[in-house]
Amino acid sequence: MKAISPAISLICSIVFVGGCASPFHASFDAAKYDRMSCVELNVAMGEVAKELSATAIIRGKVAKTNIPNWLWGARRVATTVTVRQNAKIEQLQQQEAAIAAVRRSRC
Repeated sequence: MKAISPAISLICSIVFVGGCASPFHASFDAAKYDRMSCVELNVAMGEVAKELSATAIIRGKVAKTNIPNWLWGARRVATTVTVRQNAKIEQLQQQEAAIAAVRRSRC
């Protein structure tokens, strides 16, 4: 019974992370960066970088998880979570590029 407990907790955490990692939950407005000061842009860049790093770490952990073959559907869930994390990373990279462009022109 001990082998089932870690596997169940792994799947529950993957499903939880997958639900929170939906790429459709947020989009960014590049025009709002035009109204920010240099200090606000720096803070925004730091927040985006922190979220980007955390997302990449989660994606790596999910992708490298050793999922047992007897756990049906677990690989599909892990693949779905990885794809969602990839989409979120791409969106964050676009947001980071928008902030960097405004910072280059103004600061």
